[in-house]
Amino acid sequence: MKVGAVSSTSNYYTFKADSKPADKSKSPISKSGEKAKLAAATFVAGLGLGAKLLFELMDGDFIIEDIGEAADKIVKKQHKNASGSKKFLLQLGAFGGILAAFVGAVALLYTLFKAPNINYQGNINAFKKGKDMDVYIKGNDTEKEIYTQMNEKAKNATPEEKAKLQEQYLKMQMAKNRVPEFVRNL
Repeated sequence: MKVGAVSSTSNYYTFKADSKPADKSKSPISKSGEKAKLAAATFVAGLGLGAKLLFELMDGDFIIEDIGEAADKIVKKQHKNASGSKKFLLQLGAFGGILAAFVGAVALLYTLFKAPNINYQGNINAFKKGKDMDVYIKGNDTEKEIYTQMNEKAKNATPEEKAKLQEQYLKMQMAKNRVPEFVRNL
């Protein structure tokens, strides 16, 4: 059931449900879904790139010292009364936070840089998968209709006709509709 618009009258809110049932003959493949998959994969690749870049930058000791000093300043500013092991743990957390922010920023920049390619590839993937899914859905509908017709014929058939229908049924089972390649790989 799809939820439609929210309407408000005085202090009460009501939800209007769409009266149309979901169309099962429509392909479940969407452009936005394909683009979201590509964006997530690109972001993860960007995280890897950010981590690699961070390790390359940390090759020299001065970067670690600078990040450590920045973490110390953050802890001193935010937690003035912290001392001992609590202060050390806060500095360690701030150090990790700075590193995570750097890696996340690189991943975000990488994803933004790849955004036009994500858009283009998402459209192409959605089109290809949509066509494959449309063929699969139409094949299933046709197969269902043929089975229904065979069942109707079998109700009033003679033994010879039933034998012929059984042979046709076995042929239909042999030529079963193939599942699209991208669905099998999930």
